[in-house]
Amino acid sequence: ISKLSNFILQLILYGARIKLVGSTLCSGRVEVFYNNSWGTVCDDYWDITDAEVVCRELGCGTAKRVLDSDYLDEGEGMIWLDDVSCLGNESSLTDCPHNGFGIDNCDHDEDAGVTCANGARIKLVGSTLCSGRVEVFYNNSWGTVCDDDWGIMDAQVVCRELGCGTAIEATSNANFGAGNNDIWLDDVSCSGDESSLTDCQHSGFGIHNCNHGEDAGVNCTDSARLKLVGSTQCSGRVEVFYNNSWGTVCDDQWDIMDAQVVCRELQGCGTAIEATSSANFGAGNNNIWLDDVSCSGNESSLTDCPHRGFGIHNCDHGEDAGVNCTGETNF
Repeated sequence: ISKLSNFILQLILYGARIKLVGSTLCSGRVEVFYNNSWGTVCDDYWDITDAEVVCRELGCGTAKRVLDSDYLDEGEGMIWLDDVSCLGNESSLTDCPHNGFGIDNCDHDEDAGVTCANGARIKLVGSTLCSGRVEVFYNNSWGTVCDDDWGIMDAQVVCRELGCGTAIEATSNANFGAGNNDIWLDDVSCSGDESSLTDCQHSGFGIHNCNHGEDAGVNCTDSARLKLVGSTQCSGRVEVFYNNSWGTVCDDQWDIMDAQVVCRELQGCGTAIEATSSANFGAGNNNIWLDDVSCSGNESSLTDCPHRGFGIHNCDHGEDAGVNCTGETNF
């Protein structure tokens, strides 16, 4: 079987065909993967029934609202769908009636979007997905949390909400760097069993007596060992954390099985659509940590796959490997 045929087979078996580009996994501009590229959906006839199909397909619960250009950044590239008219019981947006792929009378100021019930409300800004400054999404923007009364119970709620295991540490005094937007929460006091940080007692959104030198953070047990550097947290250049620094992966023997392991390891990123090579997402500038990676596809972490050894390679950064995953954590 050729590598191209294998990729197509993997796409059929694993590749989701839609994603949301926006502030959370479950809220943003709808994009469809077709003909090896992502493109947008025109908002002609776009309504809550179409949104229901999108939210269900992405595992994001039910649709809360449809979004238009007033709430979305404009996409670029192709507009793949127009005049979408779902019944509501379709398993995928692309199964709904539409004009045909690429047939439209729109431009990108008509891009369609959705907000689903299970949109993420917090993120960590730092060195890994599970370690960093806590930020909350409120009133259409991200803001920080003041460290007044910040403790391990608050951190436990954050780590559990993000699927990052349990809390190791609740940090203060902008340990992960100072934010530069609003300070949304102060005097947070969690009991520890809340499902979301915003369910904990606090002073009220935007009510505080702090500055960004008091930004709160957390360290969770499941601190990620890899990240993607690119346009989203689920699409980009693969980087591995080793010996206290981030480094890249060489694209020698890099394929869809390796990409599958990466996408699965990065929680919320779904399955692999594409394994990219030749620094498709830009060249790194630090160490090259892995080369000749050869995953079977069932490993729990990329670093569990066979490779030459950390730092042993015959590559340069023009060969940096990357992935496109079905999920979208553009926080």
